[in-house]
Amino acid sequence: MSRRVPIERLRNIGIIAHIDAGKTTTTERILYYTGLLHRMGEVDEGTAFTDYMQQEKERGITITAAAVTCLWRDHQINIIDTPGHVDFTAEVQRALRVLDGAVVIFCGVAGVQPQSEAVWHHADTHGVPRIAYVNKMDRTGADFARVLEMMRQRLGARPVAIHLPLGEGEHFAGVIDLIEFVAYIFDPETYGARYEAIPIPEPYREAAAVAREQLLESVAEIDDTLLERYLAGQDITPEHIRAALRTGTLQRRFVPVCCGSSLRNIGVQLLLDAVVSYLPSPLDIGPVRGYAVGGGEGGELRRPADDEPAAALCFKVLSDPYVGRLTFIRLYSGTVRPGQLLLNPTTGKQERVHKVLRMYANRREELPEAQAGDIVVLPGLRFSRTGDTLCDPRHPLLFEPIRFSPPVINQAIEARSAADQDRLLEALQRIADEDPTFSYRIDEETGQVLISGVGELQLEIVADRLQREFGVPVRVGRPYVSYRETITHVVQQEGKFIRSAQGDSYSHYGHVILELQPGDRNSGIIVDNALTEPVLPASFIPAIENAIRTAALAGPVAGYPLTDIRVRLVGASYHEGASCEADYQAAAALAFREGVARAKPILLEPVMLVEVLAPEEAVGDVIADLNARRGRIEGLNLQGAFHQIRAHVPLAEMFGYVTQLRSLTQGRGAYTMLFSHYEPVPQRVAAGERVLV
Repeated sequence: MSRRVPIERLRNIGIIAHIDAGKTTTTERILYYTGLLHRMGEVDEGTAFTDYMQQEKERGITITAAAVTCLWRDHQINIIDTPGHVDFTAEVQRALRVLDGAVVIFCGVAGVQPQSEAVWHHADTHGVPRIAYVNKMDRTGADFARVLEMMRQRLGARPVAIHLPLGEGEHFAGVIDLIEFVAYIFDPETYGARYEAIPIPEPYREAAAVAREQLLESVAEIDDTLLERYLAGQDITPEHIRAALRTGTLQRRFVPVCCGSSLRNIGVQLLLDAVVSYLPSPLDIGPVRGYAVGGGEGGELRRPADDEPAAALCFKVLSDPYVGRLTFIRLYSGTVRPGQLLLNPTTGKQERVHKVLRMYANRREELPEAQAGDIVVLPGLRFSRTGDTLCDPRHPLLFEPIRFSPPVINQAIEARSAADQDRLLEALQRIADEDPTFSYRIDEETGQVLISGVGELQLEIVADRLQREFGVPVRVGRPYVSYRETITHVVQQEGKFIRSAQGDSYSHYGHVILELQPGDRNSGIIVDNALTEPVLPASFIPAIENAIRTAALAGPVAGYPLTDIRVRLVGASYHEGASCEADYQAAAALAFREGVARAKPILLEPVMLVEVLAPEEAVGDVIADLNARRGRIEGLNLQGAFHQIRAHVPLAEMFGYVTQLRSLTQGRGAYTMLFSHYEPVPQRVAAGERVLV
């Protein structure tokens, strides 16, 4: 099958931002101007095309990332509209893992906010080139220059304005294009579909000339020829500027910045022009490295070409009530067709492709095949989960999996009737398949079902989905903190699992020596094989590691999972005919548990980065309240008429904070909170009952 567009004109992009910056509104306008929609939906009215879940329509927020495909200037753009709320950060993390570029949206009034920093950091982690779009320039208090300065100060970015707003706040009327050096006015009668270029009005010409000079300075650094022309005072054409902007963006040396007001239909087409002009195609990203299956040396590069062996990464799983499991994949190389067999090296199982679908939010289009660079959906896969690789069975390889934030909040949940208990567990498993930051378990002592997530809103949505989508009425308990445990000393511990038969022979023999030492914060459990000689069969090493990770699920202090421990296998002995994997699993688990108990274990609590906006008269009360909650104030800045207070506060102290903040600020304050790190619980607090609530 011939391509819809050549691969060099394919753009896989994500729309990422803090909550309420205008991601979904911008996506709606993009779909309207590219002809995919004939009527623009509105988030506030619950009619947005990409917010198709009932909870999204009611709450006016995006909960799950939606994929859509559109065409602009003979380019195909695959867009993933991501949530902004911190509880759904996993949607952003997995989208950025498979996307080639991103549009980061900032509110023209609020500028860089906490979740803006979080998504920017995720984009840095995955090396994603991006452009910025300063939205809501029509709102009172909008300040384009201040947003650029916040990008420099808080993100360490190098923003390069390619647009200027034609006025700000209530005077915002259009966009000045610094490359063509003209202004664009958008026709409100056609919802901005028609727009025209006009000379830059006189009051704005001087500021535009200064901004264009700054733009030329930035692009001149990219190209020696441009630098010579710039220093010689010669004209630099728009084509030269765009070529240099593209090079600088792909090399992540700077970030082109656009501006507009998506709600008022101003500037979105210019943003689309920037997407196709500056963000990369799969060819620009180049070959992707895969690793050898089984952890051996080597691996190989896969070019983004249709004639390469097929290799894809599963980045999202969705449960559809009619189709069943939908697995979203990014195909890095090769071609995938219905009937084809693909290997999942993570599970060692093969999956048959039944259909290939292109998604338009919750609508689907069946395709005869998917080609390199495509983002598509494969329905009916049985064994593949988020982060798994799918590849040609004859050319196996593994891609780097996706890392997610750990769950920090637990909640008890139960079906309203015993008859619904099995349906509850089945529904929770389907939700856990979809969301890698959500998990559930059955408490061995109480028999309670406990669900875990990264935030209260996430667990609230889970309970709502159980009743609406799965028809399981539930009761939920009060959320409580998910603590962790770790060690503070280095110990070496021997573990033996030995059973004797008659005489001197052994029926079971397992013997290991483990060294346990404190690991870096947020490093999890790291297991290294430090044996200098191959004492044990190779298959025993993964079995020992699995036993250690299983033993780490419950610590000795209060039964919470262990983390931030480096375990080294430093010694072992083996008896031919009497040793099997299970013997060494038992020995390793025993050594790990006893070693942890000797290594001075302590309790860790999740600490959140909290950002509060409060009026001046309430700042003192807010700071005093945060201090009383064991918070550490990190900064205080003026943001318009409000003061912005940044602090690190233990999650255990933040339950019910919204009510207290409203009281302290007479309803004018607002706050955002996201997970930062784990740190030791002070002894005076650990001795209190609330730690174990």
